[in-house]
Amino acid sequence: MLPQSKYGWMGLVAGALALAALPLAVPSYYVELGTYALIAAMLALSLQLLVGCTGLVSLGHGAFYGLAAYTVYLITPENQGFPIFVTLPAAVLAAGLAAFVVGALSLRTRGFFFLMVTLAFGQMVFFLFHDTKIGGGADGAFLTRPVLSLFGFELPLTRRQRPIAIYYVALAQMVLMYLGLVFLLRSLFGRVLEGIRVNEHRVQAMGYDTYRYKLAAFVIAGMLAGVAGHMWAMHRGFVNPELVGWHRSAEALLMILLGGLNTLHGPILGALAYTGLEELAQIVTERKLLVEGLVILFVVLALPKGLSGLRLPRKWPTLQPASPKKAPAEPAAESAPHG
Repeated sequence: MLPQSKYGWMGLVAGALALAALPLAVPSYYVELGTYALIAAMLALSLQLLVGCTGLVSLGHGAFYGLAAYTVYLITPENQGFPIFVTLPAAVLAAGLAAFVVGALSLRTRGFFFLMVTLAFGQMVFFLFHDTKIGGGADGAFLTRPVLSLFGFELPLTRRQRPIAIYYVALAQMVLMYLGLVFLLRSLFGRVLEGIRVNEHRVQAMGYDTYRYKLAAFVIAGMLAGVAGHMWAMHRGFVNPELVGWHRSAEALLMILLGGLNTLHGPILGALAYTGLEELAQIVTERKLLVEGLVILFVVLALPKGLSGLRLPRKWPTLQPASPKKAPAEPAAESAPHG
């Protein structure tokens, strides 16, 4: 799932530098849109650890994402923002604990049943916040955003500088998340997860407890989703039950399919493409869902490996001068018969 050549890694570095230079070249509106795309990329990247690496398709992953955002709301007092180094660990810990409970029960099932159990847990979390007054009920609630401070020193930011700072915080977290998953996949733990995806029974025969490995992957993925959920709370300053709905997990799955199921950077490409498609579709027509559906259908059918499966030709075709036509050879004279 990682680049196999130095050119692939150079392309990833070039992409990261391009994202870093984006706020310097676009208006503030597109900086906000870019932050949203990076948050979506982190959510899709966390789900890729389950779907692409381990072979576990979950429809309850958005619950950990939204639960982290609600955690920031619940621990933050009114009119007083906590430092990011306090709110981020709390959000990640809450998402990880929820993932441990859900994973310990749902991983006792397989295939379609696992998919439905995760969906059921996700819907339970949705109705917990939708039908009660926790977090403002169905209408949601505003929260005081976490501040960028350390040891009492707060980074002074103006109203125009804050969106740019949040963008770079999101970019740094996404890059660190990707590098962490690279290290994880190159370890023995990652090799076992890959083996589980290919043939779980063979991995069990080799002496590995696949249940524990899958549970560990489920918890790590939930914690990474918590990082994305915390970033949403920091970016938007608002929480509502839609953050924990099953459609959030479905969108992350679509991003993975768009970008590529067999690569680690595919979810990032898919998230950027999906966000850009949403923005372009609502500019072109009022029926943006129809446009999105047609484009996604075309990509799935035309590009089975997703956007990351696109490859430039190793050798570009060149025009060769036409060779002069040769005159047809004269037939050889028949030899006289002997005798």
